[in-house]
Amino acid sequence: MLKSEFYFDTDFLSRQEQTALSGALQGIVQGDAPFLFELFCVDEEEIRRLNREQRAVDRVTDVLSFPSMEEIKGETLCCEEHGDELDEEGRLFLGSVIVCKKRAEEQAEEYGHSYLRELFYLAVHGILHCLGYDHEREEDKAEMRQKEEEILSRMRLARE
Repeated sequence: MLKSEFYFDTDFLSRQEQTALSGALQGIVQGDAPFLFELFCVDEEEIRRLNREQRAVDRVTDVLSFPSMEEIKGETLCCEEHGDELDEEGRLFLGSVIVCKKRAEEQAEEYGHSYLRELFYLAVHGILHCLGYDHEREEDKAEMRQKEEEILSRMRLARE
């Protein structure tokens, strides 16, 4: 039986926020096990260090994502193929997302919307990267933006 359940290992989202995000992600990907993401919120110094060490880019950024699998966009994710990514609770680990709190605050002000919307936008953006979405080509960018807005709309955090 296919599932579309999402769980988050995080300290910066409340249980209610995690439930809302999980519900908004329904149908984005399916598999035979629940899905797990790590979500972190860090300061500028930490995200710059991670960006420098992991991507050789020595600057602060708003979000980093570290997918645990490649080429999974649009795929049904089954334990048979990805069993080495299962955690002790039988959840399929899909990756880590790191958001810079200060950049989220600055961008919320810059774009004229709430900090909560920007925080979730960045988290969703990183999650979609972990699911194989990218924005290298214009058609990929349009598809990713559409998915981001669809998910945020489900959370009642659409652009105003």
